[in-house]
Amino acid sequence: MTFENLQLNKNILRAIEELGYESPTPIQEKVIPLVLAEKDIIGCAQTGTGKTAAFAMPIIHYLHKIGNTKKAKKAKVLVITPTRELAGQIADNFTAYAKYTNVTQVTIYGGMSVKPQIEQLQKGADVIIGTPGRLLDLYKQKHLDLDSLHYLVIDEADLMLDMGFIDDVKKLIQLTPSNRQTLLFSATMPLPIRELAHEFLQKPEYVAVDAISSSAKTVKQQVYFVEKSDKKKLLYHIIRNQKLTDVLVFTRTKTGADSVVESLKKNGVNAESFHGDKSQTARQEALNSFKNKETKVLVATDIAARGIDIDSLPVVINYDLPNIPETFVHRIGRTGRAGNEGIAISFCDKSEKTYWEAIVKFTRTQPKVVQDHPYPWKENESKRGNSSSEQPKKDYRNKNKSRKSEASKKKKKRWY
Repeated sequence: MTFENLQLNKNILRAIEELGYESPTPIQEKVIPLVLAEKDIIGCAQTGTGKTAAFAMPIIHYLHKIGNTKKAKKAKVLVITPTRELAGQIADNFTAYAKYTNVTQVTIYGGMSVKPQIEQLQKGADVIIGTPGRLLDLYKQKHLDLDSLHYLVIDEADLMLDMGFIDDVKKLIQLTPSNRQTLLFSATMPLPIRELAHEFLQKPEYVAVDAISSSAKTVKQQVYFVEKSDKKKLLYHIIRNQKLTDVLVFTRTKTGADSVVESLKKNGVNAESFHGDKSQTARQEALNSFKNKETKVLVATDIAARGIDIDSLPVVINYDLPNIPETFVHRIGRTGRAGNEGIAISFCDKSEKTYWEAIVKFTRTQPKVVQDHPYPWKENESKRGNSSSEQPKKDYRNKNKSRKSEASKKKKKRWY
């Protein structure tokens, strides 16, 4: 199968040839013909499968075909995506594929000045790519016109659910024409996403590639069972002893990310945090510094699991385990890409034991347990000993009990 077989416009073929694309990925091969056939689609595919091109290429094909109008353009396409970083990546892809076409676009998201975005909307654009909150704000201010929409793309739907944006997404869907063509993409299909698809899509075609439970075969997984209070020390120990660079570390919370960065910096490790409480400018600076190898460690919350596009990332560390197994797969999917080898290291404290068991069951893998490290679970120390070494501990405890008993008797005599 080649891109020529998919009947795409020659101008798009010229652009993707320059990008070095040789043949379509499985999801592109399945989705592009369906989009061109004007079908609603539910696409179940994780990051790195080429799904952005799967919807962007046929959309650009359609837009180039209908051509420009003399008046200011009314948007024909709305792409809703959960994070600023993903919006930027999608916009970059549209720009690359539309290089030799007349298609225009505008990117809308929070954390940046709204004035330039309003000015771009007033000039008109074929494609609007944005995050739910800012899109709704601009609609309420009457700067966003969705009446002429032909395509609605809902990207990373499950991540929008996780981030609490699903109600905003529903409001935006209801603002679009009923005869639109809707393309919904999600790495997983939890019940609320299935309900969303059932409510708003018309006889959708279901396309699934690369089961979410699978991780790249080129990723070597390791787990460290560690006391929660020792995680920072273990992280520094691993980075220093293994001389790691280009490390992406995941924490569960924003404050946790900042705390880990502070600890690493105190130990002389150049690290930056990446999370939603930072301004867009600060996040972009942290990401650029990491990509340029000025920052050795980037500590991020799960917005980065799908929102960061970094080639050849060698190491991912799960400082905190996620409580959703699918999230674990997305995290470690940041390494071992495009056939490159990668390492995924996970820390598991006692409170996360059930999370780890769920992850192992879900992924059907048995990561290597690293036992030879300075900060193991304290209960593991006795398990590693033999029976002869355990016996004295029992005797010692018995002696302690007898001593306590004698002491208590003495105390009673004193009181009476």
